[in-house]
Amino acid sequence: MAQLRQDYPQFVQRDAEIVVVGPEDRRAFADYWRKESLPYVGLPDPDHTVANRYGQEVKLLKLGRMPALMVVDKQGMVRYQHYGDSMQDIVPNRELLALLDTLNAEQKEQP
Repeated sequence: MAQLRQDYPQFVQRDAEIVVVGPEDRRAFADYWRKESLPYVGLPDPDHTVANRYGQEVKLLKLGRMPALMVVDKQGMVRYQHYGDSMQDIVPNRELLALLDTLNAEQKEQP
């Protein structure tokens, strides 16, 4: 999440919002967000409702929820998805920013 915080202004410049979904309850999530001064949205999901809806895997031998990332456009369509195989399998911000640039360019080209 540190890499997201570091590049958050670049996501905002591309008219994107980051939403991080985590398994903690609301109080634990809020405490963590305050402690870390995270600028983006955090959504507690202790019942795994959102995680299950988007197919995020849980692998107990690999310490729980595997990273999952979706880019959802303003019409609610999933335009990109990545499901990690390990806790280190996280899409680099430069790839996400390039994807957003592509999606924004496509949107400008549409009548």
